[in-house]
Amino acid sequence: MNELILILSLVVIYGVALLAYKLFGKSGLYCVSALATVLANIEVIILIKAFGMEQTLGNVLFAVTFLITDILSECEGKKSANKAVFIGIFSQIFFLILSQSWLLYKPSGNDTAMAAIKEVFSNTPRVVLASLAVYAISQIFDVWLYHKWWNFTQKKFKDKRKFLWLRNNGSTLVSQILNTLLFTVIAFAGTYDVKTLLSIFGSSYLIYIFTTLLDTPVLYLARRIHDKQNINDIKVVDSDIPSKTE
Repeated sequence: MNELILILSLVVIYGVALLAYKLFGKSGLYCVSALATVLANIEVIILIKAFGMEQTLGNVLFAVTFLITDILSECEGKKSANKAVFIGIFSQIFFLILSQSWLLYKPSGNDTAMAAIKEVFSNTPRVVLASLAVYAISQIFDVWLYHKWWNFTQKKFKDKRKFLWLRNNGSTLVSQILNTLLFTVIAFAGTYDVKTLLSIFGSSYLIYIFTTLLDTPVLYLARRIHDKQNINDIKVVDSDIPSKTE
């Protein structure tokens, strides 16, 4: 069941990102990115076994943030992609402050939730701070590398639109090595033994390889949505311009 749920989650999450872009443009992607970074920090404390490997949840949600910055880089520009990263950083800081404030309250005698909240969120600061640092480093690096690949392919092949798959995979797969290594060490060193840490790193990166390869067709679809909407916008503008006879 774990494997099936992970695959279905990936399809749903990527589908939601694509739908958000179609319905709301880059604002929709900003919202999905903010939600994904917060929810992934909750999921990541859960350790499961799937595909024969121990792994933390949250990998799929973090993967969609890389897809989002790639869509924004490709369709909206580098500035928009970096804005999504900064929104993610802001969201994580706000989540950290808010979740820790919950633990300061003295619960009512009729409360049934505080014990569970403390159990979950007492470990949040280390995880979120690790995630925050790693997210900022890896995502900014990913956006930078995406545009480096883009400049390289454009100069070499004299075409701005070709080799989308190369800049997508070439930036994300490299960035995910940095992301996975830093997060595993910062978040879990001392919590798990070395064997478990290596298992978490290996399984997490294998999942990222899988999610990165699968996000390429989604990125092509996003660019198609962008192109189609631009054509429609041009038609609307043209229809608003009065003709000479008018």
